[in-house]
Amino acid sequence: MSASNVYENAPLGSLIKYGDEAPKPPARFTKRLAAWEGRNGVGRLVTKTPPREHETWPSPAAITLHEGDFSGGSVILVTVRRTHSIDSDLIFKIIERPAIGMVRVLQVFDDNIELLHLADNHEAAELWLAENHRSHTVLEEVTADEVGADVVEGRTAA
Repeated sequence: MSASNVYENAPLGSLIKYGDEAPKPPARFTKRLAAWEGRNGVGRLVTKTPPREHETWPSPAAITLHEGDFSGGSVILVTVRRTHSIDSDLIFKIIERPAIGMVRVLQVFDDNIELLHLADNHEAAELWLAENHRSHTVLEEVTADEVGADVVEGRTAA
């Protein structure tokens, strides 16, 4: 599947695997392994950026995957995210979609929507939001209608 298909069909909060289908090099080849890890990974879909027309160049649509956080104690020091243009040459696969009853904590600015957190239920989402003060947030529950539409339209994880 292409990044374009992920952009069009995967809901925010989906777990996405991406790669170039090259075999993983042995650990002793540190430079090759680092390059391979830069082109192969798994992340949660947190944003879908629409195409934009700038004065000097056009910007194609893109997806951003949250790959993880590095923390010291209880403080997140570095957040790892990768943004892929929809014309990326990598191969993408939807591994998991959010389940019915899960709640997305979304931050909305103008036309930009970003997934901040995916909670198991409404209570957990409100608790996360109380501990992580953010402005312009919306709670959105994953409904049976959303999951059913994915099944009917053939967008279930394969």
